[in-house]
Amino acid sequence: MAHTLVIDTSYGSTVGLVGHQPIIETDSRTHVERLQVNISRACDQADIQPQDISRIIVGTGPGPFTGLRAGIVTAKALAFATGAQLIGQNILDAQTLLGILRNDDGTLAPISGEQATEQTMRDQDKDIEQNPTVAHRLILAVNDARRRQLYFQLIDAQAYLHALRTSQTPEERSRIATLISMDIDYPDSIVQRVNAVTQQLRQTTGRDSRIDVIGHGAQRYSQVWDQIEQRGIVLDASLPEQGEQGLQAFAELAMTQLNKGATPVPAEPLYLRRPDVSIPNPLKHVLNHGAATAAETR
Repeated sequence: MAHTLVIDTSYGSTVGLVGHQPIIETDSRTHVERLQVNISRACDQADIQPQDISRIIVGTGPGPFTGLRAGIVTAKALAFATGAQLIGQNILDAQTLLGILRNDDGTLAPISGEQATEQTMRDQDKDIEQNPTVAHRLILAVNDARRRQLYFQLIDAQAYLHALRTSQTPEERSRIATLISMDIDYPDSIVQRVNAVTQQLRQTTGRDSRIDVIGHGAQRYSQVWDQIEQRGIVLDASLPEQGEQGLQAFAELAMTQLNKGATPVPAEPLYLRRPDVSIPNPLKHVLNHGAATAAETR
């Protein structure tokens, strides 16, 4: 029997085996230290040994440096030790999927199958019927980047769902559905960029758009989101944290990377933020001497 382990440290730490409840740590002071302990707990809950794991899905961010790196290094080491297949999955696509699959009662529709797609499309049709001016449901997927910034991307939900239904590769799905590519910015600036896109859509289609804000950090800036034209729900949550259903959906989303024989994305961290450390300028020269080099100062 195949066993799939999910590890995501894009925000806090979420660990779990598909088919079981995730173990969630939100304390930024301890979640990294408890990562390996929680992997052992997850294996105990599933009554398996680590060597029984056949696939590892690891969150690649974007997220803060330390926690993200710890999760990916742990996943790589475990995959090396067990021979498990390792697949990386970015968290912003997962937040987008959470917005698409989440029902009003908080449960998640299945990611695949006719029942899932028909239910989701009926919900979208209902929204349009109740408000004919809404042509697009957009999802602003976010993740807390600290320093009063957010990682984010803006996605056309209907186009994204269509790409999933037709088993498109992630690259093609991104080309079809992405309105603002993955980036990092301040919330006020994000609102300006989102409004510019919705204004352009209005000019093109003659209809407005509704924007749902999904992901960790969303609630912290809820007052800023009030400046978004046609703002929808604001949900401070993450897909792999949504119980058994969330882990299953996160893993299935990662597996779409294998559509049409494609090669899965390497499990490498997405930081986006430029490094704080930079190469220093040459030392100031004195009189007629050239600038000193590092070797000359040793």
